[in-house]
Amino acid sequence: MGKGLMIFALVSIWISVSITLLILFGAVRFLLRTTKQSSGVLPPLKKYPKITIVVPAHNEELVIQDTVTAILNLNYPKEQMEIKIVADNCEDHTFETASAIANEPQYKGYDIEIVKRKGSGGKAGVLNDMLAVATGEWICVYDADAMPEGNALYFLVSKAIEDEQKYGAVFGRNKTRNYQQNFLTRCINLEIVTTQRIHHVGQWELFHIGRIPGTNFIIRKDFVESIGGWDNGALTEDTAISFKIMQSGQLIALATNSEAFQQEPESLQAYYHQRKRWAKGNYEVILENFHHLFDKSNWRIKMEVLYYTSTFFWFNAAIIVSNFLFLVNLVAMIVKLFDPSFIIPFTFGGSNRQIAAILLVNWALMFFIYLLQINIALVSQYGQSTTKNLGYSIASYFTYSQLFIIVATSAFCSLILDKILHRDGSKWYKTQRFAD
Repeated sequence: MGKGLMIFALVSIWISVSITLLILFGAVRFLLRTTKQSSGVLPPLKKYPKITIVVPAHNEELVIQDTVTAILNLNYPKEQMEIKIVADNCEDHTFETASAIANEPQYKGYDIEIVKRKGSGGKAGVLNDMLAVATGEWICVYDADAMPEGNALYFLVSKAIEDEQKYGAVFGRNKTRNYQQNFLTRCINLEIVTTQRIHHVGQWELFHIGRIPGTNFIIRKDFVESIGGWDNGALTEDTAISFKIMQSGQLIALATNSEAFQQEPESLQAYYHQRKRWAKGNYEVILENFHHLFDKSNWRIKMEVLYYTSTFFWFNAAIIVSNFLFLVNLVAMIVKLFDPSFIIPFTFGGSNRQIAAILLVNWALMFFIYLLQINIALVSQYGQSTTKNLGYSIASYFTYSQLFIIVATSAFCSLILDKILHRDGSKWYKTQRFAD
């Protein structure tokens, strides 16, 4: 039994490392292929389709002003933008704050509507309501805390019109606007940079697989209508619709130059509740789509199901088992110092030297790859490759990265209890905002 657990943990982690190296290879290949000097002058697009920009906002008075201002200053013809800021069941001054910005003289002539909504379905419900009244060819979504960079929409549309028949949606990158606040936000920034610059880029480069990130994306209106819109009440409506898009055979294309700046949690409590909701929502989507591994669905959706299943179930279990083995052996070795006859429980052979050596190599390899992918990502983003960030990347391995295990395990237990107790697990946790 003991040897079986050790073999399971070691083999699983090595497979995870191999997948990470493959994605890293794809990201590096993309960076080497696309790195070139830019003149800074953007050529006009061959056409400017009408875009309906939707901003779901629930109690967002602390951040909505900057987001609305950034959207109104996008480098895109104002006559081709229809902007809908939706104050969804708000109990604060979100509606009044957004309205004040929209009514400023310099924004006269913009097609902008501040909607006061009283309805259900959360963010997905807002998007479905706006889908029903949108007049644009494409729907663009920005979260209330996501300030798009001036050319963000230009780059999304530029990618979309490369192949409008194949690209059902296009997504950009997101950056942390408050990363200098504290240790937690700096670690989140490292995670975001690595996800955006390595994982998303590597998967698009190698497999043309993309994922709707929740903000800073566009989706073709007629297409999203054809797949039934968003799933009302979904905890992770972005993951859910990503699977629906892939199931249809359309691609979710990556526009690497499109960027938006979003606010991240500044406290452990806010972080825990946000990421637990994400993990729980992803578990639900995985379980709903697991059957695609065995049906005639296209290979991309099979790869996504396998990826999510491996990350949230297999590899997470392997890490828990590995940590359990390490802690038990550590306690046993301490006991053995006082009682030489005590037997180390998890070993290969008669002593713990072999397992210690294997675990040491395994740990060193994971640590090296963790730092490698983070620092390649940092080098690819202007202003992020600093000695300070190198130090944070080392510290985050022993602290922040371990939180995923706690969050994922807690989310899974919560989901199981929802099923057993027949309780409503779709309650939406509102991410706490902080004044900049």
